[in-house]
Amino acid sequence: MQKKFRIASTQPTNNKHIKARALTTSSMLAAAIIMTGCSPTEGAQNEAANNANGETQDVNLLNVSYDVSRDFYKDYNALFSTDYQKAHPNSKVNINQSHGGSSKQALSVANGLQADVVTFNQESDMNLLVEKGLVASDWKQALPNNAVPYTSTMVLLVRAGNPKNIQDWSDLARNDIDVVTPNPKTSGTARYAFLGAYGYGLYQFKENSSDNPVQTNDFIKNLLANVVTYDNGARAATTSFTQRGLGDVLITTENEANLAAQQFAKGQVDIVYPSYSIEIANPVAVVTAVTDKAGKTEAASAYLKGLWDKPAQELMAKMYMRPSDEQILAAHKDTLPDIETFEPVAVFGPWAEIMDTFFVDGGRFDQLASTK
Repeated sequence: MQKKFRIASTQPTNNKHIKARALTTSSMLAAAIIMTGCSPTEGAQNEAANNANGETQDVNLLNVSYDVSRDFYKDYNALFSTDYQKAHPNSKVNINQSHGGSSKQALSVANGLQADVVTFNQESDMNLLVEKGLVASDWKQALPNNAVPYTSTMVLLVRAGNPKNIQDWSDLARNDIDVVTPNPKTSGTARYAFLGAYGYGLYQFKENSSDNPVQTNDFIKNLLANVVTYDNGARAATTSFTQRGLGDVLITTENEANLAAQQFAKGQVDIVYPSYSIEIANPVAVVTAVTDKAGKTEAASAYLKGLWDKPAQELMAKMYMRPSDEQILAAHKDTLPDIETFEPVAVFGPWAEIMDTFFVDGGRFDQLASTK
């Protein structure tokens, strides 16, 4: 929004009137300071302190998150706001949401988007904010389970009836298959898709990522040659597959696939679970550089801690996310079946190494990607 400026008048002015107005203004300011007992700067500091103590009427939080989490957080926000107001009768919390590709969202926060909390699907995105001094370096220790309230995995969404008989990752490299996936340069989900397929190749061909895995690289090259669109985020890829009719298979997260099958494209798609897939950790953290200044750290911390409460964990399971509470997860095995998975850091090394090996410009993804 453009600011409007008033151009000062060039007409002569009465100096006595100016002095009188200045004196009146100064007197009013002095009186205000005497009445409040503090300077304007001190007043702002006290206001922030009051916020931190939960004494304000309204607290506004911004949750900057990855693409396909919006449906869960929409419901969780209402749950949390109700519980928070019960514990703080004089306060009301309003949560705003911002969603997009996980890495794109992290970059937006690093460049100035005033997030109070971040809820990503990749540790490297959190590490960027730590490097920028926005998130505390001990963010993993601030919350249970290394600050990962739930996990997910990658699955394959196919057309109803599975007309192409897609059963596993290996089928995605066939000549008659068109694949839809997000762009690994902007989407954390897309990186998990790539790494899930790559880890499957290493497992099948008994190769090691740090060596020269020739058979795995050939498999991935053939799979990437079948990609018909690289969307910016996971939800955009879902739209391309379910509404635009692109592709025979969508590589996506378990929760997004189930939402599509139950809501977005009910009766039009089926879910195929690969024989071996990747575990997706979804880390969360308070952006303390923002909340400390605004006096909102207490509310922001409560918002994230609430993710481990049983009602929130139950909501995750109902939204096809795998809660960290093992009892709740076990109670939902009918919709969250057992699947053999691997942790990316166990196969590929730390996330910094993963990014440098696969996803930097000229990395292994770029080397293997080609047009069909």
